[in-house]
Amino acid sequence: MKGGTLGRRYARALLDLAGEQGQIERVGTDLRDLDVAWKEGAELREVFENPSFSAASRAAVIDTITTRMGVLPVVRNTLRLLSDRHRIRHLPEVVEAFEELAQEREGRVRAEVITARPMTESYREQLRSTLERVTGKKVVLVTREDPSIIGGVVTRVGDKVFDGSIKHQLAEIRDDLLSH
Repeated sequence: MKGGTLGRRYARALLDLAGEQGQIERVGTDLRDLDVAWKEGAELREVFENPSFSAASRAAVIDTITTRMGVLPVVRNTLRLLSDRHRIRHLPEVVEAFEELAQEREGRVRAEVITARPMTESYREQLRSTLERVTGKKVVLVTREDPSIIGGVVTRVGDKVFDGSIKHQLAEIRDDLLSH
């Protein structure tokens, strides 16, 4: 699981609260939206990273942003807690850990798939089906492209990596030739 120990700790607590309120999906959406704002907002990050801004100023920024975005109070309170403890820079870790924990709770697993070129829809469904059969869980595919792998597929499910890339195969051949 990704997200770091700190991110998982806050995510787990937030997931429990969201579950009690029946708001897991909505909290996930709010967190993803805030994560985008955090990553794209250099000025926003500056407010929380610059010690010249007071705790009250940071709380006011959180209240303004979360009100404008229509964020649930449980998410706003989590942001305030992160800010008060000078840990808001870990927001991306919390978001990632929350999504993984929420998927796990629902019997789903996230599979990161890297290909050199875009996958066809039929291959995507075949891969999803195979991964669901292997894991015994519903699989959520998260795909990205990386031309440096040359061809093939690299798949990460939890802590397991299945590297079927041509780049990896060439490295194995090189290592094998060098060892003889």
